[in-house]
Amino acid sequence: MIPAASFAGKRVSLFGLGGSGIATAHALIAGGAEILAWDDNPDSVAKAAAAGIATGDLRGADWSRFAAFVLSPGVPLTHPKPHWAVELARGAGVEVIGDIELFCRERIQQVPAAPFIAITGTNGKSTTTALTAHILKSAGRDTQMGGNIGRAVMTLDPPGLERHYVVECSSYQIDLAPSINPTAGVLLNLTPDHLDRHGTMAHYASIKERLVAGSDTAIIGVDDSWCAQIADRLERAGKQVIRISKRLPLTDGYFADGTNLMEAVNGRYSRIAFLEGIGSLRGQHNAQNALAAVTACLRVGLELGEIQAGLESFPGLAHRMEQVGRKDHVLFVNDSKATNADAAAPALSSFNRIYWIAGGLPKEGGIEPLRGFFPRIAKAYLIGEAAPAFSATLGEAVPYEISGTLAAAVAHAAHDAASDAGGEAVVLLSPACASFDQFKNFEVRGEAFRQAATAIDGVKPIGGPR
Repeated sequence: MIPAASFAGKRVSLFGLGGSGIATAHALIAGGAEILAWDDNPDSVAKAAAAGIATGDLRGADWSRFAAFVLSPGVPLTHPKPHWAVELARGAGVEVIGDIELFCRERIQQVPAAPFIAITGTNGKSTTTALTAHILKSAGRDTQMGGNIGRAVMTLDPPGLERHYVVECSSYQIDLAPSINPTAGVLLNLTPDHLDRHGTMAHYASIKERLVAGSDTAIIGVDDSWCAQIADRLERAGKQVIRISKRLPLTDGYFADGTNLMEAVNGRYSRIAFLEGIGSLRGQHNAQNALAAVTACLRVGLELGEIQAGLESFPGLAHRMEQVGRKDHVLFVNDSKATNADAAAPALSSFNRIYWIAGGLPKEGGIEPLRGFFPRIAKAYLIGEAAPAFSATLGEAVPYEISGTLAAAVAHAAHDAASDAGGEAVVLLSPACASFDQFKNFEVRGEAFRQAATAIDGVKPIGGPR
């Protein structure tokens, strides 16, 4: 835990008592703050009270006594309208912050030189965060990973001079962290997302920009116009900006040339790393993730040899193009985290002979946006509520069966892929759907796929349970 000593002796209100909210409350208490916490869910309030956290309805609180209001990131700050507790805080002139802000204040007060890599973007931030942390750990660095992935940020170990922090930040978290100031800030990409919470794309982009604007070094993917404009704007403002691209040769920066990761200096190119043969980093989207991780690790002092070794040993992110097993020429890939068509596209673009398991609780738009990948699909195995709609979209373009259950789909796909004489065949779970019709969440769905695949006679597991 990181005690939030910056509020020692002060009174702090807190709203949102899920996992990160309770962790933040404990960090404030450990730092010497007096807190009053609340949630709209009575069960969450009862759980917090049982954990020794002082609770009370903030509607009746004396807001003039609070030095700060700590809001959980899942609670609306601005759109569709501010939560009632936010309106009370603003009406009393109390600053509204989140747990990432608490972390930033503690780092600056205690060990401002502690290396801090913060990563955001619409897509790829979890993989990039996990990859960056893996490279650092494999190089023997004391590494702490958390934020929007894994552990709540205030449950990480306290700052130390040689302790490296790798923190994934959602737009909700950045919106509550006005002084975020990483050593290296990464902005991967921007596409429309969470507009119900941010109102407009311009507002969403401006929130993401804050992370790199506050960084010592801003690492920005420039393959979309929003990020390219942010990079130009920050450079004009005198910020140190490093551009990365998964598809464009750059004059200065880092870019991907196939599986080679290149550095460009005044138009002169040199290879600094490669992804050839690294199954966990297949695909153009992973080239961008790797470029960001490599650049951030260089920024905090790693050598190229250490970085390449980390790339080669990266096991992948669980449930995101995760290679779980192989039998002869058949590879089994768990991409359960792909809960809509856009999220399934990277996996479908990364393989050529696909036995595709898709379906579940359908999302708006279905799989029509994936039509360009249909020639890569040898056969589809449809499960869950989406099966009839998906079969209508596939029509005569792709052979399919309605398998119904995941277990049946895995068994049938494995049998058919084993008979494929066209080289590597991939049994791919990339559902393009939510899981809730048959599974509690995408993690449970992915674990069921892993177990079904590795239970097939002759399949050799890749990695282990996570």
